[in-house]
Amino acid sequence: MTKDDVADALNEIGTLLELKGENAFRTNAYHNAARLLQSLPGDLNQMVAEGKLEEVRGIGDALAEKITTLVTTGKLPYLEELRASVPEGLVQMLRLPGLGPKKVKALHTNLQIDTIEKLKAACEAGEVAKQKGFGAKTQQKILDGLAFIDKVGHRVRIDLALPLGLALLEQVRAFPGVIRSELCGSLRRRKETTGDIDILVSSASPQPIMDAFVKITEVVQVIAQGPTKSSVLAAMHVRGEKATLQADLRVVTDDQFPFALHYFTGSKEHNIRMRQRAIDRGLTLNEYALANETRSVPCKDEADIFAALGLPYIEPELREDTGEIEAGEQKTLPALVKDSDIRGVFHNHTTASDGTASLEQMALATKALGLEYFGVGDHSQSLTIARGLPPGAVRKQWAEIDRVNAKLSGVRIIKGSEVDILEDGSLDYDDELLAGFDYVVASVHSLFAMPEAEMTARVCKALAHPAVTMLGHATGRLLLKREGYKINLEEVLKAAAKHGKMIEINAQPSRLDLDWRYVKRAKAMGIPIVINPDAHSPGELGLYTFGVQVARRGWLTKDDVFNTRSLPDVMKELNRRKQKTPA
Repeated sequence: MTKDDVADALNEIGTLLELKGENAFRTNAYHNAARLLQSLPGDLNQMVAEGKLEEVRGIGDALAEKITTLVTTGKLPYLEELRASVPEGLVQMLRLPGLGPKKVKALHTNLQIDTIEKLKAACEAGEVAKQKGFGAKTQQKILDGLAFIDKVGHRVRIDLALPLGLALLEQVRAFPGVIRSELCGSLRRRKETTGDIDILVSSASPQPIMDAFVKITEVVQVIAQGPTKSSVLAAMHVRGEKATLQADLRVVTDDQFPFALHYFTGSKEHNIRMRQRAIDRGLTLNEYALANETRSVPCKDEADIFAALGLPYIEPELREDTGEIEAGEQKTLPALVKDSDIRGVFHNHTTASDGTASLEQMALATKALGLEYFGVGDHSQSLTIARGLPPGAVRKQWAEIDRVNAKLSGVRIIKGSEVDILEDGSLDYDDELLAGFDYVVASVHSLFAMPEAEMTARVCKALAHPAVTMLGHATGRLLLKREGYKINLEEVLKAAAKHGKMIEINAQPSRLDLDWRYVKRAKAMGIPIVINPDAHSPGELGLYTFGVQVARRGWLTKDDVFNTRSLPDVMKELNRRKQKTPA
């Protein structure tokens, strides 16, 4: 087992003990040990083999014994006993906002709630609100959370699902007998979340490939194994988080591969349109062929399929039946923006607020990515939870930026801030300080429960301020965790267009906000888009790639994205905008 696997097991023990009502000292010992293991240098297996675990401060004899058992056997009887003693429904309840182990335990003890269904029934009957420490607001929050979980199901964010899918694909490609292979489905279309992994292979000998697939390291359970299709449950750790998804492998002949690739890539709506085009031409299109009773149209790849149906090649990200067929007919499909088009990044955090690295470290990491500029976006003063900067700290940071810029070559630090939009739509700094920034990201970080009309007016008022350059994470959503605050995005986009503001695609995979549908709408309204990683560490700077995927799904070209411009062009535009800012 890896460090992450062992840490997961220890965290699970700690959580299960909390659900059983064990004292905090004991439960925290497991959570602390999990964190300690993840930050421990060196090879865990080697430490276990050499008996050096007990030398690590914070890991006593009992913990060392359990870790050793996990590493050497891959199992831990103690954990298995704990799992059997705690109803599975209690663990599922922990997914709900506002429900920690203590509250779940209280619900189980007082109301005998041990399933999601019983929890919903108790909330609807008003029983949860009567419990000490809960109340009507908590009860409604639980009901809202239950509705949200029911809506999103067991989906996984793309930043976790894609690495797992690519890891499986890489191994499948190395199997003897594989001719061609690709990811399909929502992963190939780069949707924000996915419910499973689809892998397609062409081969003349499918059985050995099926036999090898179910034995891949990441496979934790074989669901089904057949002659041309197998399904497994696969899992992998990605940046400290565990991704677990069903993965389906299909094997077709190489002649069938282009048709199967198109079919299993989807979307369903796109495929329906394509099948109708085939019917209009006296043909049938399915996962095996483009043909009729008298002839079959040979296609060596997907481009041949599109050509046979009178269309240019349509990129997978556009296959949502949102106008791509019509654009193909009119030869107006966009040349989509690429990762390599990005020249720099804005809206990033340093140790001055809630980041983990200094200005210089972040700038050097930006340069290492081959980028030209790094835009600082530390939090403003009102966001104390994220160590927001008071005015004096801002001025000190400007001096530090000047000093580091004079020292560095090949990368430029741009002075910016992520300034809070306050309740009344005003900004978190006065106009004099705002005028000193090269750019300003205006964002909402508080009072998410405002009525839609008030939230919309709040954001639109901020967009009217001359100092604002771009709007940050427009809806505040956290994918698979919470829906965004209620806001009329159409009105927000109109305000951005009216006042000449940019809107960001926040590329943090937990956000991916603005959503691609509104990205496409923003483009139609002439609003410049900027792709920001919202990086809080050097390793997060490269997250802009997920923003590029959203931009591609939103039909953006290189010219639609502000940070595809060179440093001189960027500074010229930012300076032009500053001339409109009151001092």
